[in-house]
Amino acid sequence: MTNNAIEIQNLTKNYDGFSLGPLNFNIPMGCMVGYIGENGSGKSTTLKAILGLIRADSGEVRIFGKNIKEYKPTLMNRIGVVFDDINIPGEMKVKEVGTFCKFAFDTWEETTFNHYLKRFELPKEKKIKALSRGMKMKLSLSIALSHQAELLILDEATSGLDPVVRDEILDILLDFLQDEKHTVLISSHILSDLEKAADYIAFLHNGQILFMEEKDMLVERYALCSLDHETIQNLDSDAIVGRRKHAFGQDLLVIRDLMPAGIEMVKPSIEDIMVYIIKGEENESIAL
Repeated sequence: MTNNAIEIQNLTKNYDGFSLGPLNFNIPMGCMVGYIGENGSGKSTTLKAILGLIRADSGEVRIFGKNIKEYKPTLMNRIGVVFDDINIPGEMKVKEVGTFCKFAFDTWEETTFNHYLKRFELPKEKKIKALSRGMKMKLSLSIALSHQAELLILDEATSGLDPVVRDEILDILLDFLQDEKHTVLISSHILSDLEKAADYIAFLHNGQILFMEEKDMLVERYALCSLDHETIQNLDSDAIVGRRKHAFGQDLLVIRDLMPAGIEMVKPSIEDIMVYIIKGEENESIAL
């Protein structure tokens, strides 16, 4: 039996002007994986391909050991999805959503759904089309958590929400993960949220996975420092991942273990790592 909730092998999807993959990575069971990257890097495309919402050009996706092409309703009960658009008729009222979902999920729990409606203070008499973006996200999450899902896949679920509500959603996701069989894959451009909650970070850039690593090991591997030009000239070039130039020298993202003793370094954020790696690639392209 696999210990991975999701397994992706040689996944590709090509559009005019953009190619995703080939992607090869696994999502371990029992953890939260933050999926990061710039806008247009292919995050949403990946998630849709995982769920079979778009047809990949090649490769294989397995969820709970089952090929995506072998999807059955019983497997869909085990997956909760929160995307940018809620796939429910706009004329439907919030209070009617539970009845609608009973037909979609064999494992639907109306009591759990009503609990989350109350917790998120969602107006039961409002029509779906009248809800704000943030309210639609809360409704989608309420649905995802109300049919005994073991895997949650969320695309920008915390965007457009105020910090208090974002923290509440992260707390709910962490509660969900108390069951070691539960897994969360979440894409977000609010990297501070992932820094608080994610166990792993997968970084997608220009359609390619640059790394997927444990978050704590990632921030320990890299460091930030600010150095003058002369000191930089004496560094091992392999130590420098990315740089920002300023009047007195450069701010660097470096590999901590390759740096000489005596240089003051600080721990980077996930955002620092992403931005400096992208800038490092841009600098290499300019140099070429």
